[in-house]
Amino acid sequence: MTITRNSAAPLVSVVGATGTQGGSVVKALAESDKAYRVRGLTRDATKPAAQSLVAQGVELAIVEIGVQTKEAIIKAFSGANAVFLVTAFVHHGDSARETAEGKMMVDAAKAAGVERIVWSGLPAVRKLSGGVVQNLLNFDSKAAVTEYGIRSGVPFVNVQAGFFDTNFLGWAAPRKKDDGSFVIQLALRSTASLPMIYTEEDYGLYVLRALEAPVFPSGSEILTGEYIIVEDIVRQLAEATGKRITFEQISSEQLGKELSVKRPPSVVATFVDAMKWFGDFGYYGGAPTASLEGLRRNPKSWMEFCKTADWSKFLS
Repeated sequence: MTITRNSAAPLVSVVGATGTQGGSVVKALAESDKAYRVRGLTRDATKPAAQSLVAQGVELAIVEIGVQTKEAIIKAFSGANAVFLVTAFVHHGDSARETAEGKMMVDAAKAAGVERIVWSGLPAVRKLSGGVVQNLLNFDSKAAVTEYGIRSGVPFVNVQAGFFDTNFLGWAAPRKKDDGSFVIQLALRSTASLPMIYTEEDYGLYVLRALEAPVFPSGSEILTGEYIIVEDIVRQLAEATGKRITFEQISSEQLGKELSVKRPPSVVATFVDAMKWFGDFGYYGGAPTASLEGLRRNPKSWMEFCKTADWSKFLS
């Protein structure tokens, strides 16, 4: 069923509606058998992604997410039955800012009278690792928001995003070797597991299931993705593309050196500690991913992603 403007339909306000996770939530709402009104929060209504949302019937709320714009965010949440909240650490690398903005959005939702909050959180790494992993800032800053949201008094669900499939089209992309083959380098063992998810397409399925559950699962955490060991990630990519691709484990020092060319020190430290967390403790700290039961459709597998993604920039 398409997105509607009918006032009888429930209204969902979606933060980051033109982004990866927010966009996936809008997609899932549009594909639901139920009718929804959708209000998408975005900074720029002129960009193509925003115009595409308008064409689908989404109401846009033009607002910058920041602690100084709380009143505008309350207005954007006003009348909503539910809100989806997400923060953007990768854009600024400031964990204190991320936590402050996340808590502010929880407060704004409560002030607006929102009935349900779905939040994109991540595990409390420093706590779960016993202090061993100190610099995985975006995980811990999101975890602080989760704790705050659960205490807010508004029914609150934490839907955590797994390891993005698209990371292998970005910082973890294959590299060409002198012999014409390709290599994927990570500071991980080949037997380490990652919960792979095609976030743009499938993250929203888990949010939709929570919103449409007979009883909203307040206080729960939903861990998305399908665990695959690194050597199988690489093997399936090679099979799907017909290319010779191998895996090479690199040191944390080498990873940090390569990432520092284009990224600030705080983000580099986060990447390095992420590999330590994933390898030594597991992406979700050893917890299993969520069941697929009740999802509107099955998420795309890693192999399906490999077959449909455009690898020409890296595998030519």
